[in-house]
Amino acid sequence: MSEFVQTRVAKRTGIIILDRPKALNSLSLDMVRALAEVLASWRNDAGIDAVVIQSSSEKALCAGGDIRFFHEVGNATPMGGSALLEDFFTEEYALNHLIHFYPKPYVALMEGVVMGGGMGIAQGGPDCGIRIVTEGTRMAMPEVNIGLFPDVGGSHFLSHAPGQLGNYLGLTGLTIGAADALYVGLADLFVPQAQMGALKELIASTPGAQLRAAIEAFAAPFKGQAGASTLEAKREGIDRHFGAGSVPAVMDSLVKDVDAFFQKALGAMRQRSPLMMCVTHELLARGAKQDVAGCLRMERTMVRHNFEHGEVLEGVRALVIDKDNLPKWNPASLEEVTPEMVERFFKPVWPASAHPLRHL
Repeated sequence: MSEFVQTRVAKRTGIIILDRPKALNSLSLDMVRALAEVLASWRNDAGIDAVVIQSSSEKALCAGGDIRFFHEVGNATPMGGSALLEDFFTEEYALNHLIHFYPKPYVALMEGVVMGGGMGIAQGGPDCGIRIVTEGTRMAMPEVNIGLFPDVGGSHFLSHAPGQLGNYLGLTGLTIGAADALYVGLADLFVPQAQMGALKELIASTPGAQLRAAIEAFAAPFKGQAGASTLEAKREGIDRHFGAGSVPAVMDSLVKDVDAFFQKALGAMRQRSPLMMCVTHELLARGAKQDVAGCLRMERTMVRHNFEHGEVLEGVRALVIDKDNLPKWNPASLEEVTPEMVERFFKPVWPASAHPLRHL
């Protein structure tokens, strides 16, 4: 087990605590493996009736994958072909699939920052997942900001968001809070941060078979206290602008809207990788037509192409390593992005029989 993943069992509930606070619980390969090992063992354990994943700190459930690791190993070998890098994404996406179809109640306490890979370990399947947010929740799929795309199943859960909300979140990479998360369908219940200690005590003292009902009863008095959803208030404009049909069309539409909300979205998109915004737009269109396994296989293929291209390596360099905030995107402008460039990211890397996620 990883030193950053702690586990215990209380009243037939398996409790997982992520404990890498200095890195906001960013996932390392060891952490992914530890999570997969314990969840696989608990899945068929007759002594475990429910699972809870939480953090040792209210600052973050998980800020995503360890992007410093991506940069280090991606630059260590030609074309970003590190075996460790390949293993990380294969095993992370397999973990996401395991969580999505977990057969027991899977409770995610989404305190603080929940972004990227953190969303992948929090978005349990619709039948068994219970996703809890607080007023401190800061949720996003910000991959386009570092030259990547919404992965960890993002092609599925964003593409199934109402209207054009998935395109808004995927193309801008902007952060949302509890009310918006509930409105989009990326969270289920709101609990005030001041009550999270009491909720954790309830979890530890409630028999696992009764946990779902107990949590829902605990959260019931706080329904509506997350506040008003900005995305709900701006929904008509979001659907109109982000349904424009292409990334250039979306930005052309946003230019004409003086509303500060939409100008903020436009400003964010002007900072993102032009290529990866176009790839993300196509990804969500394709993801809407596939099941979870198909989406994860598609994303796994795209990750290989992305590291070969180098866009994510440049994005991480600019925003995290050198911190000059001046990524040299390739290509540098939307006008230079061609359909062929986008299509290349979806080109099969392996025969179907050899795909690393063929067994999902």
